[in-house]
Amino acid sequence: MELHVENKVYLVAGASKGLGYAIAEQLALNGASVAIASRSESAIKASARALSEATGADVRGYTMDASSGVSIADWVAQASADFGRVDGLVVNAGGPPPGQFDVFSDEDWQAAFDLTLMSAVRMIRATLPHLRAAGGGSILTLTSSSVKEPIDFLLLSNVMRSGVTSLAKSLSKQLAPENIRVNNLVPGLIATDRMVNLDTAQAKAKGISFDEQRAASQASIPIGRYGDPSEFGKAGAFLLSDAASYITGATLVADGGTMKTVW
Repeated sequence: MELHVENKVYLVAGASKGLGYAIAEQLALNGASVAIASRSESAIKASARALSEATGADVRGYTMDASSGVSIADWVAQASADFGRVDGLVVNAGGPPPGQFDVFSDEDWQAAFDLTLMSAVRMIRATLPHLRAAGGGSILTLTSSSVKEPIDFLLLSNVMRSGVTSLAKSLSKQLAPENIRVNNLVPGLIATDRMVNLDTAQAKAKGISFDEQRAASQASIPIGRYGDPSEFGKAGAFLLSDAASYITGATLVADGGTMKTVW
């Protein structure tokens, strides 16, 4: 199947590593140009070089703080000027910290709001004029299985990511006449650094070893293993591409069959 992303430009946030990097890699492998961003200048520059060398694509790294509206606007403006157009956006930011309700202060809630929900609002707001100028495009938000099945120890994520998913659904209807598609992609347990952090936190809470926690987590997945980042990346590249031209307002789950919900 051809994705038809050649000569197109995609902005991918949170892409120095992990899920964002995996999507950027698949886009680059299929001939797209990619503007990747993260908070760490050294990390994002290194990732851009690695992707360029591995794929031969034009991949450039930008420093961007997803919790800052000014930083987001600067990233989109600079990348669109550098590449001359924008055809798609991946909304992505690091997840809020784990924990139960009683441990979070107002400041914790506000930080999660800015990092997770408002980052999506701001990235989309800044990118829309460029998508309209290109005659259409695609927006993909990376959310969490918590938007369908809330996770007890990820309370902040449950609340904020559900808001992102609802935003995407609402925008998919508003923007469809402009040939702009908006979808959500939900990762299951993918073998990234974030999974290491979550397994570590759960192991500590349960009083068990990291290896015991990881084994238990993988045993809960019908396919029997954590997903490879490339598997998730391919799903993301598909939803962003013209191969998914009749898909909008959808939430695709890539979780090895873990979720029990039927919707």
